[in-house]
Amino acid sequence: MNRFQFVADHQRRHGVKRLCTILGIARSSFYYWRRTAADRAARQAADARLATRIRAVHHESDGTYGVPRIAAELREAGERVNHKRIARVMRCINLAGVRLRRRHRTTIPDPAAAKAPDLIGRDFTATEPNTKHVGDITYLPLDGGKFLYMATVIDLASRRLAGWAIAGHTRTDLVTDALAAVERTRGSLAGAVMHTDHGAQYTSRAFADACREAGVRQSMSAVGSSADNALAESFNATFKRETLQGRKSWSSEREARLDAFRWLNRYNTRRRHSRLGQRSPIAYEAASRTTSTTLTPAA
Repeated sequence: MNRFQFVADHQRRHGVKRLCTILGIARSSFYYWRRTAADRAARQAADARLATRIRAVHHESDGTYGVPRIAAELREAGERVNHKRIARVMRCINLAGVRLRRRHRTTIPDPAAAKAPDLIGRDFTATEPNTKHVGDITYLPLDGGKFLYMATVIDLASRRLAGWAIAGHTRTDLVTDALAAVERTRGSLAGAVMHTDHGAQYTSRAFADACREAGVRQSMSAVGSSADNALAESFNATFKRETLQGRKSWSSEREARLDAFRWLNRYNTRRRHSRLGQRSPIAYEAASRTTSTTLTPAA
């Protein structure tokens, strides 16, 4: 129990002076505590209301949002509150965002395959959507030691997931299906750069043909260098971190596909991105279109 509260509860019987002496507190401190009780109660009530709003945002994010994204969500809703207060309240109610874990590289290069030049040079930025993309493959672990595989294509300007495909195999049509999804989203990929690692799917003739037919310029990172395709790998790590949330695997293929579809859709439409000013990729593209008429319309 708070020592000041103890004095307040027992002062009529034992007296303030005696109780303060026994408990080792100054009487002036007790009187200050009593004088500011109303302000304290008001702050506690305000914190309780804020905690309710924080819980709602945290729950809506599937328990993934930490302080920065919760702050952005509350600001957009008209709540004026600083990061430190949100962090303090989250500590009090035992809430935290999902934290980054070490990434695991799954690329299997084909030493005999043709290589494309590096057109990115670790510059994972673009001034306009549909000009530079990064692609990668990640595995989705299932119970019983089985796997699904997901190929993704991310737009470097808006961080939008422009296309993706999931299959129970790692054949080349996994990545060509993802590329085809980007074409459906954007309408045209003529002149765009597609940057990938040296996985056998990306160095295949079939993928090269698909890129050529779409008007895409292929770009590849250095062999064995995760930093040269770090953005795609970071996306994959975030996806698994926020969908599995500490679990080692999905219970079934159906569960994995449903979780993936739900999260990937939310990523584009709702999930806030720090690089985009705490906006979602599609919200960022919509805002960009209001200041420029040169952007390719998103589907």
